[in-house]
Amino acid sequence: MRYISTRGQAPALSFEEVVLTGMASDGGLYVPETVPQLSHDDLAAMAGLSYAEIAFRVMQPYVNGEIDDETFRTIVTEAYATFSHDAVVPLNQLDANHFLLELFHGPTLAFKDVALQLLGRLLDHFLKKRGERAVIMGATSGDTGSAAIEGCRHCDNLDIFILHPYQRVSEVQRRQMTSVLADNVFNVAIEGNFDDAQAMVKASFADQSFLNGTRLVAVNSINWARIMAQIVYYVASAVALGAPHRKVSFCVPSANFGNVFAGYMAYRMGLPVERFVIATNANDILHRTLAANDFSKQELKATLAPSMDIVVSSNFERLLFEAYGRDGAAVADLLERFQVEPTALADAPLSRLREKFASHSVDDATILEVIREAHHRTQEILDPHTATGYRAAERERGDATVPMITLATAHPAKFAEAVVKAGFPGVPLPPHMDDLLEREERYTVLPAELSAVQQFVVDNRR
Repeated sequence: MRYISTRGQAPALSFEEVVLTGMASDGGLYVPETVPQLSHDDLAAMAGLSYAEIAFRVMQPYVNGEIDDETFRTIVTEAYATFSHDAVVPLNQLDANHFLLELFHGPTLAFKDVALQLLGRLLDHFLKKRGERAVIMGATSGDTGSAAIEGCRHCDNLDIFILHPYQRVSEVQRRQMTSVLADNVFNVAIEGNFDDAQAMVKASFADQSFLNGTRLVAVNSINWARIMAQIVYYVASAVALGAPHRKVSFCVPSANFGNVFAGYMAYRMGLPVERFVIATNANDILHRTLAANDFSKQELKATLAPSMDIVVSSNFERLLFEAYGRDGAAVADLLERFQVEPTALADAPLSRLREKFASHSVDDATILEVIREAHHRTQEILDPHTATGYRAAERERGDATVPMITLATAHPAKFAEAVVKAGFPGVPLPPHMDDLLEREERYTVLPAELSAVQQFVVDNRR
């Protein structure tokens, strides 16, 4: 298995290289050169298996022998032993044919744990094999940072620098990052928004000379291994509801598009998916693109669903690469124009996307309404991001005989402010976090300036 860039100018890499590299040297994102296939019999044989076993079977073709099967199975098993629910990602029935896929039973109560508990172990495995150390540099709008820290804090060969937008994440999200006082963990609060932080991370990967030869590693969703790990829960949940003998649909709260793209890859591998519904908050570039072919930047809006407060949807590039027939030059041209002016997709690629994807945008008032409505109808309290998915699934459901699986991306306790605004007294944190708001914090506030951030990394890496 080789991996190629969405912009067509970077060298193809092996799995090990792509995990350690993250972004391609031409500014693109890596995708597999060919898509492994799961036959009808392969999918049917997964019924009743443990999540770890399904994960091994789905991901093994992407690893392609670069980790021996016994070692890889151990890495996978250890990654998912950290989850508090035996099913890892249990399904919760909401109505006759609408299901909630609970992705928040990992150490930091968010879906990012599913990938990052695996990625940290993969990175440590490859770095130990090479006798190298590396620096992780990542940007977070809330959940990626804490999940990355929890996935990598015990890694002997890594120093972790996580950038979050100052005063633009929830208190629980911030404290999950800043209360980890490990010697290899550094939290930086950027005086700007998520896109400022993401732009500095991208610039650092494009020119790593400031590190004088130390490897820089990505743990956000530009890293292919995260997409690979997320493919698994689409397969596992669909099989639990009768795939491959029946189709299913998915509704995904999304901003950076990595989660949805993982579902698309499951479909490309052979999973029978009727449609994907993309749910956005008021920062709705994905919805505007699909609904009105308005592929343009707009001013960031602070919302009750802060993990989705993103102007530039980085992983959408991977889907554009597929929609444009894997024409890297066309994708590079489109994204170059997008940076400087409002633009639109060509007719044929847009039509291809609309065949499989629908979308819906939800504002803050509707988020609160949905939290109340969902509780009245199901007795479940949804976090504000999952609430966008609940409403989008109801509005864009399509064929009611096809099971709809809405991804629950975070535990509601992570966003107590929104739950309280919706009229509830709040949601208690799980026992292992019940003292989170009293823990000591450590973080550094820096201006949104690339030189300041890079100097901080240089001064503090071990």
